[in-house]
Amino acid sequence: MSPLTGRGLDLLGRAADRFKLWLALAAVLGLSGGRFRRRAALRGLFGAALASAVANGPAKLAVRRRRPTASRLPWREQPSTSSFPSGHAAAGFAFAVGAGQEVPALAGPLVGLAALVGYSRIHSGAHHPGDVAAGAALGAGAGLLTRRLWPVAPHEAAHVRTALKPAEVEPSPKGRGLVIVVNPSAGSSGKAATELRDELPEAEVVELEEGDDLEAALKDAAGRGCAIGVAGGDGSVNAAASIAAEVGKPLFVVPGGTLNHFAYALGLESIADAARAVREGRAVSVDRAVIDGHTFVNTASVGSYVDLVDAREKLENRIGKWPAVVVALGRVLRRSQPVELEIDGERRRVWMIFIGNCRYRPAGFTPSWRDRLDDGELDIRIVDGSHPFSRTRLLLSVMTGRLATCGAYEQRFVTSLHVKSLEGRLRLARDGETFDGPEAFTITKATEPLRVYVPGD
Repeated sequence: MSPLTGRGLDLLGRAADRFKLWLALAAVLGLSGGRFRRRAALRGLFGAALASAVANGPAKLAVRRRRPTASRLPWREQPSTSSFPSGHAAAGFAFAVGAGQEVPALAGPLVGLAALVGYSRIHSGAHHPGDVAAGAALGAGAGLLTRRLWPVAPHEAAHVRTALKPAEVEPSPKGRGLVIVVNPSAGSSGKAATELRDELPEAEVVELEEGDDLEAALKDAAGRGCAIGVAGGDGSVNAAASIAAEVGKPLFVVPGGTLNHFAYALGLESIADAARAVREGRAVSVDRAVIDGHTFVNTASVGSYVDLVDAREKLENRIGKWPAVVVALGRVLRRSQPVELEIDGERRRVWMIFIGNCRYRPAGFTPSWRDRLDDGELDIRIVDGSHPFSRTRLLLSVMTGRLATCGAYEQRFVTSLHVKSLEGRLRLARDGETFDGPEAFTITKATEPLRVYVPGD
């Protein structure tokens, strides 16, 4: 081996110390755009953290093995822990296998890089070959285990049928007749508005200012346009869907929020995808669900999740959205109490009711995607609060992947559900937005579907 190659291997091994290499790769993936690359970064780090915790904790304690005697590492870098297994190899292969499940094209290059990191540890004399092989196997297993704890979402859009009624506008290469409202709360309104004007120069793009009334702007757009367009997150899409259903016009969805669940389910990954749907003039019909008369296109909920959203909204302007989610979750887990309800006439004590518009997958506590947007069903998931230690049992079941057998969890598929509170009026949530509900309400499928634009296959 040439001195230059050896020097390169040594530098690569040092770069992998304390996750530096994998953190840098995760940052590159996260900033390169696209939700699957962001998911790849998070899954890779999740797997690497899991593998490293096992390799550098119980595995090294269980197998005490001396390091090779002919080490090339400087004395300051000489490890004092057991040689078996290699934590570097475990973290590298876990990152590669985890990220590769979200973006398969990355799997080969990342596994190759992880293998080089493992070989660098043999070359430097830090590990025996068997240590690296064991670390690689442990890391690959940890990367695959993330699927059980955090399901891998499909890349394909949910299935939808052809629109029951044709779109009210012909295919428009330049967007004539379309009015699009851009919500500034999405955080990228200026960029979105500019790109929309470039893609659809004859469409009218309305940029709201902070504090403007979104609902009033959408109603005005519905009165002037042949279809209602909205650029924003799921809350903005929900508001537009309600008005589109009211006036019987197609909905044009532009992904512009943090999560964009509904847009992604339709196969709309970017503004370019949305613009192509208008140019092709292709509309499809999707289910619309209603809670207490309020439309929702993704999910609604009763109970602890509503408390979480309210707590997050009080904090996010001060500390940011994702830190606010973490802090709010801690508070809700400590303070939240079950609510007394009647569900279809049956008295229940529950922590939460999740309601999905159509069946969500996977079954369990992490509903992430839908195979269809027109199956005519509501996905009801109830977390029971009447069993002893129900919250602890639920958390353990989620962590071990045995939620389906947990007595505190129940799932059913219905077309409507009647809920009555025995504790007074309830706070409800729909598509991430909360509101004051009554003591009794019904959740059901709307009789008229929602027509939305989607690009062709």
